Amino acid sequence: MNVAERAGLFFLDTNILVYTFDATAPEKRQIGQELVRNALESRKGIISTQIVQEFLNVAAHKFERPMTVSDSQAYLKTVLLPLCQHYPSNTFYEKVLLIKAETGYAFYDTLVVTAAVESGCKTLFSEDLQAGQVIHGLTIVNPFAVNG
Repeated sequence: MNVAERAGLFFLDTNILVYTFDATAPEKRQIGQELVRNALESRKGIISTQIVQEFLNVAAHKFERPMTVSDSQAYLKTVLLPLCQHYPSNTFYEKVLLIKAETGYAFYDTLVVTAAVESGCKTLFSEDLQAGQVIHGLTIVNPFAVNG
């Protein structure tokens, strides 16, 4: 049983999706692909509209070979939209400000954390945040670290 299978509901940060296309980091690519596959198959993986937006921006502008519109549309339909289960409510941003004050994270990182908390996730897979930190019952895990 892998980490995602033990995680219950889990949230994927943008970097996990981006690494699934990174040929220069084969180990991270494989881990990212496994997480995304598990997210889709188990229906326990979640992303937010912010993750959709960030991924499409990176894919169009920062990939070594930018995604075509056609490829972006296909990925949107087969991966991003099926995983996108969090849409901000009116109270979402109030929670963001509270969690930002508690954690000291940057605003956009706090949007990710708050979306994961609101979605009922137990785990947030991210390379960019403090692995091991628990925020409102959400544990941050770096899946690329030696110990996860």
